[in-house]
Amino acid sequence: MELFRVPTPTPPIAGNLDIDVPLREALSDALKHTDLDRWAVAAEMGRLTGREISKYMLDAYTAESRSDHNFPFRYAAAFEVATGSYCLTNLLAKSRGCRVLVGEESLLAELGRIEQLESDLRQQKAAIKRHLKERN
Repeated sequence: MELFRVPTPTPPIAGNLDIDVPLREALSDALKHTDLDRWAVAAEMGRLTGREISKYMLDAYTAESRSDHNFPFRYAAAFEVATGSYCLTNLLAKSRGCRVLVGEESLLAELGRIEQLESDLRQQKAAIKRHLKERN
């Protein structure tokens, strides 16, 4: 059983980084899992961006059949705040071989990095002591 999968970037092959379908899926999934209806999400996004955003625009951004309506990146943060998700941040991170850490998760990761450095330093220290002992 694999406990953790190390993120890897999507290979830069022609067409591989077209995330239109995954983007529409992420938007739809976030809208399904928020407590707000699409009208309220659009209104909150409009308030946060200072732009007119409608429920019908959200419908077009999420419909696979509406490939002529693309979700503007400038709305990404407002969409995530309105839906209480990190779906777009995670989608972009995943395609680039990254993983998003939120809040204290980042501190736990930093703690793990520091502990690994300490372990590496202890091993180096022990190796140097062994080397010096063998020379004498």
